[in-house]
Amino acid sequence: MNMNDDMSGKESSATHGAYMTLRDMILTGELPAGQKLKIEQLRGLLKTGASPVREALSLLTSDMLVERIDQRGFRAAPANKANFEEILELRCTLEDLALRKSIAAATPQWEEQLILTHHRMRKSVGQDIKVFEEAHKTFHMALLANSGSPMLERYCAQLYDLNIRYRNLAAGGSKYQSRDIAAEHEEILEAAVQYNADLACTCLLKHYRLTGEYLAREMDA
Repeated sequence: MNMNDDMSGKESSATHGAYMTLRDMILTGELPAGQKLKIEQLRGLLKTGASPVREALSLLTSDMLVERIDQRGFRAAPANKANFEEILELRCTLEDLALRKSIAAATPQWEEQLILTHHRMRKSVGQDIKVFEEAHKTFHMALLANSGSPMLERYCAQLYDLNIRYRNLAAGGSKYQSRDIAAEHEEILEAAVQYNADLACTCLLKHYRLTGEYLAREMDA
């Protein structure tokens, strides 16, 4: 490896590190929705150069987690009820399609992986929130992973991430916490491994809409 390759590798690593850190901060609300993201402040926070920060923000713009507000400025994507409702509608539409495709092409390998990811998600409850969030997303994406439609699965994963900030907001209320989320996941899993597409999709969409209805009330209040 020559010196140019080494420098390129370090820059790529710095950009990836900045991207992952900023992404997590936006998803968890540590960087609030709508907040202006200043390169110099983020440089100090992340202890890296301006170039990796700027490149990371550009990547997050493609993810729709960051908005460009002028020629050089950025802000965390705003959060509002209309945006949430659009995300919810798209999730329900696309995941209904993807889950039906997954079940129609079901294999023992897909079923085993689904059961495994559900088990790991259950074990992660009560652990560090990042551990649970990773396991939770892995389970939901495993439901769709047999669809045979990589582009569809990619859109579903992106919508999942866009929804995270809103779900974190909903999780703060006592009425949200009173739901038996584990039972909802169990119902989805059981219907999926029984290859009952209609029931599995009904359970999945109900799971999303319960959160959506609660959050809509919180926003109205």
